[in-house]
Amino acid sequence: MSTDANAVLAAPAPVEQAVALTPGMTLLFAFAVSVMIVNLSAAQPLTVPIAHSLGIPPTLSGLVATLPQLGYAVGMVFLVPLADLTENRRLTVITLVICAAMLVLAGLAPNASVFLLAACVAGTTSCAIQVLVPLAASMAHPDRRGSAVGSVMSGVMLGILFSRPLASTVAGHFGWRSFYVLMGVLDALVALMLLLKLPPRRPDFGHSYGVLIRSLWTLWQRERVLRRYAVSAAFVMAAFSAFWTGVAVLLVQPPFALSADAAAAFALAGVAGTVVAPLAGRAGDKGHGVVGMRIAHGVLLAGIVLAGIAGAGWFGFDIRAHAWLALGLLVLAAITIDAGAVGDQTIGRRAVNMLMPEARSRLNGLFVGVFFVGGSAGAAGAGVAWAMAGWTGICGLCLGFVALAFAGDVAARTMRH
Repeated sequence: MSTDANAVLAAPAPVEQAVALTPGMTLLFAFAVSVMIVNLSAAQPLTVPIAHSLGIPPTLSGLVATLPQLGYAVGMVFLVPLADLTENRRLTVITLVICAAMLVLAGLAPNASVFLLAACVAGTTSCAIQVLVPLAASMAHPDRRGSAVGSVMSGVMLGILFSRPLASTVAGHFGWRSFYVLMGVLDALVALMLLLKLPPRRPDFGHSYGVLIRSLWTLWQRERVLRRYAVSAAFVMAAFSAFWTGVAVLLVQPPFALSADAAAAFALAGVAGTVVAPLAGRAGDKGHGVVGMRIAHGVLLAGIVLAGIAGAGWFGFDIRAHAWLALGLLVLAAITIDAGAVGDQTIGRRAVNMLMPEARSRLNGLFVGVFFVGGSAGAAGAGVAWAMAGWTGICGLCLGFVALAFAGDVAARTMRH
């Protein structure tokens, strides 16, 4: 380990105002992250109208949805670690104001180049989410940190699930430009609320930004708990992304043949799965994280099997003869898969946020960055799986990811720290 890295890891804990995480403050955190996450996921259903309006060729239309995600990954590496170096409230508000300005610019963009640049920067600055999550953890009592993180993470999952129907509805009635301007206004209002309500958190390191960034690799090597839960979350997020990517194609085909509005409504089914976040957090707080992780993986597995029965006719189920029952089972599968993914992520975040208060933002950034890679891999793999074997291929891919999550969990339990 380098001298610089040792110095950073040995730095004193940040100076935090003694402000408890009240239910009202928890609600503010959850609302804020739910608004910000929409900036990342809402572009997917708007890709076609945006590309058509701005003259983006079909071969490049994928950039509409990809660049915000790529920008977010950049923000995770280069902006989120600043929360361990600069005052958190100021960092969050400034980042969010820039995000709001970029969203408005995207809505008013005169050409594709301006839109794509603005969307990318908006994605980068949306990483303020990952400044708020560890800040909420730092404000919570250690015995209730898991449930606090779980409650805030419910906002993230709700934002992801509501983003596509919201974007489709607003764009359908008022145009895609109105949606981006609306999101810019919402982000600006959230920035104002956070400016007024957030307590200050001043890290006291005295080290340079370059040293801070170099310490990320040291933290990854040193913290085995981080590696264990981040890799598990990556596999689970890959299964989650593969399911939701594939089901959008499945639902518009016979025997379901849902309209665009009905398919968007289906996405809301997963909202019910987010109720497990506080429960999973409390399980971690009571020392049941290992058992809770196994249960989360088991729930995810059950959801994928249900999806295979409902969409691919596993175990001899006749989908065409029982189309409405199959659709009901798919709804149940969506809820179950979301519950498993939320449970895994909440328990993992709780464990990571208990490690090092002085490096909490960097640890959280690494955790999110790794499972973000998993989610991208799942979405990309879903396209290949569908082309090769349809819904059976999607479910098989999801089962493979869950098997890897189970295997990683077993390996982590059998190896000593």
